[in-house]
Amino acid sequence: MSIGFFIVGGIIFSIYMFFTVWGILYSSKKQKDENYPNIAKKK
Repeated sequence: MSIGFFIVGGIIFSIYMFFTVWGILYSSKKQKDENYPNIAKKK
């Protein structure tokens, strides 16, 4: 096993975790917008 396997695996895992967290946050925001459309958005 070379260090290259760990580097490639770490990169793939990082990309996977990024899209997992992004998907959770995106779906949470979309669900909030659909369920509570009258609440004013804070900016």
